[in-house]
Amino acid sequence: MGIHIGIVACSAEGAALCYRTICVEGARMLGGHDHPEVSMHTHSLGEYMRRIEGDDWPAVAELMLSSAEKLAAAGADVLICPDNTIHQALRHVLPRSPRPWLHIAEVVAADAAERGFRKVGLTGTRYLVESDVYPGALGARGIALVRPVPAERDAIHRIIMDELVHGIFTADAVAEFQRTIGRMKDEGCDAVVLGCTEIPLIMNDANSPLPTLDSTRLLARAALRLAVTGESPQIRIEN
Repeated sequence: MGIHIGIVACSAEGAALCYRTICVEGARMLGGHDHPEVSMHTHSLGEYMRRIEGDDWPAVAELMLSSAEKLAAAGADVLICPDNTIHQALRHVLPRSPRPWLHIAEVVAADAAERGFRKVGLTGTRYLVESDVYPGALGARGIALVRPVPAERDAIHRIIMDELVHGIFTADAVAEFQRTIGRMKDEGCDAVVLGCTEIPLIMNDANSPLPTLDSTRLLARAALRLAVTGESPQIRIEN
């Protein structure tokens, strides 16, 4: 049915939410129990973390390419990665990729522009918020970016890596995100990027001081639209 989506997974919780979104919302679009064909492959998160902690992004790219090759062999037509942090390695992946990719930051930036946001906060791992994954995509659409301050970065990073990726969700974690997002609102932000694919498991429009840009579900929905209609408006497909 349409395009076969390949998910290059990294951490389990974010990848599971992405997969579930494609399947559940696909059925709503197509009716009954239908959804596009989906395949997923992941290496151990530990394998990724050893390379990330060593700041070895070409080695991260090798893991991503390994998954991409397996997914291409399984018949995937387009690839997505429900992990913001390892998009830092995508520049090393694309020249050798067997299939085109949807870029998570491009998807989020397109949605932010469509909704008229002009200044957004960014939450995510320390690796992500200190990277260039989001500034270029948002800046190309005239959207300003506010990053967490150092203490906020440390607290959010700890919550993601020690709790969320292990499926641990606490009221204290929600409160920490609310404080950070509230500070971003005070700084003039009109939305916040949930830039770790696990963050939407605890934060959403109902409990956030700002409207949320849910990177996990936005990526899943972009892939779903592409698979069902062949269209991915305003989103660059990279290969």
